[in-house]
Amino acid sequence: MEHTYRLVISCPDRVGIVAKVSNFLTTYNGWITEASHHSDNQAGWFFMRHEIRANTIPFGLDQFRAAFEPIAREFDMQWHVADSAAPKKVVLMCSRESHCLADLLHRWHSGELNAEVAAVISNHDDLRSMVEWHGIPYHHVPVSRDTREEAFAEIGDLFAHYEADLVVLARYMQILPQSLCEEYSGRIMNIHHSFLPSFAGARPYHQAYSRGVKLIGATCHYVTEDLDEGPIIEQDVMRISHSDTIDDMVRLGKDVEKYVLARGLRAHIEDRVIIHENKTVVFD
Repeated sequence: MEHTYRLVISCPDRVGIVAKVSNFLTTYNGWITEASHHSDNQAGWFFMRHEIRANTIPFGLDQFRAAFEPIAREFDMQWHVADSAAPKKVVLMCSRESHCLADLLHRWHSGELNAEVAAVISNHDDLRSMVEWHGIPYHHVPVSRDTREEAFAEIGDLFAHYEADLVVLARYMQILPQSLCEEYSGRIMNIHHSFLPSFAGARPYHQAYSRGVKLIGATCHYVTEDLDEGPIIEQDVMRISHSDTIDDMVRLGKDVEKYVLARGLRAHIEDRVIIHENKTVVFD
């Protein structure tokens, strides 16, 4: 994998942004290998992602940030630069269903995902052996109505201990408290087994069956304190018919769920997702 720096920017749209950034990179002989731009004309906002060969820049990220800061101030940018050689630390969370977790662990084990899976946290102990086979720490933190506050305090401590850059809810069937949603805003990802905003909440396949839908889907989104209403990262659908039972829909839906979650995770760890208000721009 080529060693690159990823420069990600969003700011009010105006003339000269691309020229200014390009001139900055040219000044330091930066070799751009990928460039993506998007203007949201309705919001008046501009989005940019550049991937630059790290060995063409004569300094490291700290000096890069210091040199770029005057441009960022001039254009009122929200921005960051990341190093592809420093994989993001990911904590996975699950309950009893294994399909999303198993898929992500396989992709990580095979080298498909450039991330460090630091730990798995679950409110059940069912999937411990699968996780520990991969050499990954497994933390069983039971959650009940009476222990909920203490349990999520422990989970928050685990996030901090592992210095999580991203938390992925791989069918974790508990609602996170508002405090964690706020502290890790834009850094907790969930898979919902429905094509949101349709059939939010519990038992979406049963809701879909009762409506006689012809498409079922899944949605990968960031978690906010508003259940199933966070910014959407990735979605996909699968066609079904009147002959499909609820069990058929659940079985087919699991395939969509794991593909959508994997694509959403890949986009995030490659710094391809920019959140603006309650929407995202996702650069391919």
